[in-house]
Amino acid sequence: MTFVVTDNCIRCKYTDCVEVCPVDCFHEGPNFLVIDPNECIDCALCEPECPAQAIFSEDDIPPGQMEYIALNAELAARWPVITQKKPAPPDAAEWDGVPNKRGHLSL
Repeated sequence: MTFVVTDNCIRCKYTDCVEVCPVDCFHEGPNFLVIDPNECIDCALCEPECPAQAIFSEDDIPPGQMEYIALNAELAARWPVITQKKPAPPDAAEWDGVPNKRGHLSL
């Protein structure tokens, strides 16, 4: 099992989660983070650190967000690893909680 970053991270991209990850499995894109399922050790340290509550166990992904399992794996293979917290985008709070942000994902 792995943890998965879901829809609410898009355009919020808080990076609090990356600093607690013991295996550096987070990868950073322009406006979204993903978890490499091959590196994740299911430690669950990242989940409570996410201010946007966008990280879920693969078994607990909310309805309608199952596509993020494959999306995390696909994008982790393309995007660079991130290991240090960065400032959130200036408009992150405005995007937190906005539903159906998949169309805003920058690849």
